Amino acid sequence: MSFQEIIGQEMAKRVLQNGLRNQKISHAYLFNGPGGSGQLKMARSFAQALVCIHQGEEACGECIECRKMEHGNHPDFHLVVPDGSSIKIEQIRELQRIFSYRSEAGNRKIYIIQDADKMTVQASNSLLKFLEEPPAPAVAILLTENVQAILPTIRSRTQPVMFTALDPQQMTQILADENFPMPLVRCAVQIASDPDECRELLSENWFAEIRNVVLQLGKESAGRGSISLITAQQKLFKGGLGDHLEQVFDLFHLWFKDMIHIQIGRNESIVFIDQLESLSKVAHTRSMQHWISCMALAAECKKMLRSHVNGQLCMEQFLIGVSG
Repeated sequence: MSFQEIIGQEMAKRVLQNGLRNQKISHAYLFNGPGGSGQLKMARSFAQALVCIHQGEEACGECIECRKMEHGNHPDFHLVVPDGSSIKIEQIRELQRIFSYRSEAGNRKIYIIQDADKMTVQASNSLLKFLEEPPAPAVAILLTENVQAILPTIRSRTQPVMFTALDPQQMTQILADENFPMPLVRCAVQIASDPDECRELLSENWFAEIRNVVLQLGKESAGRGSISLITAQQKLFKGGLGDHLEQVFDLFHLWFKDMIHIQIGRNESIVFIDQLESLSKVAHTRSMQHWISCMALAAECKKMLRSHVNGQLCMEQFLIGVSG
């Protein structure tokens, strides 16, 4: 994969391509950013550019070294992923054993450690020694969503490369070009972190169903709360959608935010734009402070779900709260 195929992350691309262009490659990099920001894709692209025989700022994709990378059988490239919930010292020791042999072509070896923050203390200490004294020319690329969980001594020996969450507008354009329904796309890009995760949501029939339920519950809860409780019981829990309550609360959060956007005249920011007429009738029935408190309640209920609070009870309390 080339850098050009990766969406966004222009600053990270610039850092890496400048190093390639000027032949100033660090012995270790630390990619840090939110999940879904394309760290692994970028790391693979960078690794391919490093092994490419043309040694430019972009892998050619055609030479034998590039083809080995794309086929996943390049002998000088290794990917380490968590074994269960952690990366263990045995995995780092195996990496050290593999890297004790020099490349047949005399090139540098490259390894990526995915979820580097999940290394055990013993694994981290072992990696630290490896970073300081690699037995052969090597480039390490560590990926993390939680840089504070990485040993400070490791952080100090790596070049940081920052990643940011993808812009929803960029993802919207990509998914629209793939002919996904725009009303669903506008929701998906707000609650998923990358196009692949969005595609997964959009391919599920339940996603369209819970969007419709949220729209109905939102309108009903702005009127008489008891009706919304009955709807939730029938369409969420009896309708087999009870396993997706976190996404329900995510969509409610967006719905309440739309109420605020309508009140302040920011129609270009509305997510449920296809429902503008009906939303406009509801938006001014409550104060802006009410909608803000509803957003906070949706976030709190999602947090309660993750603490294993009963889902049906959580939804009932939520609907009563927003109907006030």
